[in-house]
Amino acid sequence: AAAASGGGGAVPCPLLLLLLFLPGLAAGPAGMLQPRDTPSRERKELGGLWSFRADLSPGRDAGFAQRWYRRPLRQTGPVIDMPVPASFNDITQDRSLENYIGWVWYEKEVLLPLRWLQGDPAPRVVLRFGSAHYYSIVWVNGVQVVEHEGGHLPFEADISSVVQGSPGTLCRITVALNNTLTPHTLPPGSIQYMSDKARYPRNYFVQNIRFDFFNYAGIHRPVVLYTTPAAYIDDITVTTTSSENVAMVQYQVSVVGSTANSLSLSLRDQEGKVVATGDGPVGELKVLNPNLWWPYLMHENPGYLYSLEVKMQAQVGAALLEDVYTLPVGIRTVHVTSTQFLINGRPFYFHGVNKHEDADIRGKGLDWPLIVKDFNLLRWLGANSFRTSHYPYAEEIMDLCDAYGIVVIDESPGVGIKLPESFGNKSLQHHLAVMEELIRRDKNRPSVVMWSVANEPASELPPAAQYFKTVIAHTKALDPSRPVTFVTDANYALDRGAPYVDVICVNSYFSWYHDPGHLEVIPLQLTAQFENWYKAYQKPIIQSEYGADSVPGLHSDPPMMFSEEYQKAMLREYHAVFDKKRKEYVIGELIWNFADFMTNQGTTRVLGNKKGIFTRQRQPKAAAFVLRDRYWKIANESSCLPPVITSHSLFL
Repeated sequence: AAAASGGGGAVPCPLLLLLLFLPGLAAGPAGMLQPRDTPSRERKELGGLWSFRADLSPGRDAGFAQRWYRRPLRQTGPVIDMPVPASFNDITQDRSLENYIGWVWYEKEVLLPLRWLQGDPAPRVVLRFGSAHYYSIVWVNGVQVVEHEGGHLPFEADISSVVQGSPGTLCRITVALNNTLTPHTLPPGSIQYMSDKARYPRNYFVQNIRFDFFNYAGIHRPVVLYTTPAAYIDDITVTTTSSENVAMVQYQVSVVGSTANSLSLSLRDQEGKVVATGDGPVGELKVLNPNLWWPYLMHENPGYLYSLEVKMQAQVGAALLEDVYTLPVGIRTVHVTSTQFLINGRPFYFHGVNKHEDADIRGKGLDWPLIVKDFNLLRWLGANSFRTSHYPYAEEIMDLCDAYGIVVIDESPGVGIKLPESFGNKSLQHHLAVMEELIRRDKNRPSVVMWSVANEPASELPPAAQYFKTVIAHTKALDPSRPVTFVTDANYALDRGAPYVDVICVNSYFSWYHDPGHLEVIPLQLTAQFENWYKAYQKPIIQSEYGADSVPGLHSDPPMMFSEEYQKAMLREYHAVFDKKRKEYVIGELIWNFADFMTNQGTTRVLGNKKGIFTRQRQPKAAAFVLRDRYWKIANESSCLPPVITSHSLFL
């Protein structure tokens, strides 16, 4: 699909596009602990209205040529209010912004507490973005502090020297943001220039993408300022093992700023009782009779979290500094056999969904009412899992997965990797860096049971073998505790990446994209799909996507495509095959999709993709009730809970 640019369709300055993708500009810090209020740390959230200006100059380069970051943005020209977090595309009535490609500018002026700027040594002040799409350059009081490539993971900068060296307490934060995608970004894209002057305006171009969701842009997740002491806890890594009535919590803590005088750890249960203690940067905690972290519907108390409190004391000059950080910890194990996925030694069957961060008006912007509504719908549905299709989701969403026991396949933004040039060294190095950022953020989450490095790449191409061998090996080296997969739609006999995964995840749309309208082909084709993949690899299989578009309120009997009846009928045909194969080696089914979502405009999309079992406004279609009955039935069959679970007995 192609999206026309706004502002008269001006071509982005080639020099600026070159600047965007120079290597080494966005090296991040070693640790990326989620900001939390603790006795030694403070947070200041910067959500709300920011000043906003799209660079509509012919080369999209006026902001850099005129150095808009040197003075308040309102002094450079017209600005409008823009909510943060949110995508900017659907907020205004300006059609050019909806499909705008190029640089936009955000600005926020913040008053800092005086105590943040005083002391010997003064606190460390950090500016953190949950995510911004796609390439960000950030200035504070006119001083550049960070650059970051990637639209779905956090980045931050220590701005202490900037704000503590400025007169007064005013902190002016300026962000230049570019949503241009190239063959080497994740996800990839390309700019196509339309040179036929008889058909297109001067300098007209489109952004081509090879993924089926809208390329929303903006500051999508919360922006916060937070403090730490000058010497601080930089990173914590936790892994857990358990056997019989004993669990071991292995930990590694890194500190920055000084050699710690002392480092102590306390693990507390949900009642606040200390169940284990330790000291030093590396070690393990022994927990007797542990409460394990269990998935939703697999235990009467799912999502059990301990609190690991880490305290550090360090001498910096004449001052004795203390830093405290508390990390939620779930004790659980994950293991994969040739036919099963085991959580805490018990077979786990994924009956869940694929989702998108997508909703009316806000686009991909984080929205708490929407998040809570989605989790209520997941639990109503009886879904125990989802895949973060097709990019990492917000930390706030992941927090609730940990707390509620929703199992997650955590997927990178590696969607739409279709062209040979997207398998080259430049793309590979960026993909490796993205996996490092993702694992650094989510490595301690019990809800994350598997990494997915890509969705539907052209894995039949010759360079895909070395590419995915390298990405998967790198992922395993960073985190040996979890299995790794990618999601394929290639032919089992041609896929060059499948030899390296731990679990086969396969997408198929029989009777939709293949043999459209012919439901009768599903039993034969789906059965053959499973049997061919298992015979080739002897690995457990997840049906990672299947589904059909349905327009809410459109009915047809006999079922016809796009009717709610056809969506229901397709699901039931798939389910009949799943029920046979899940007794053997099929370990999961994830419907495409949880809710309708926006896509680029095209002749096959009517205001977006309609494969949701819920509408974009989160109202159920008929298929939602089919899936609900199925998921609760599966939960009852596999549950160890007395008494038998009903759909009315939990979380309703």
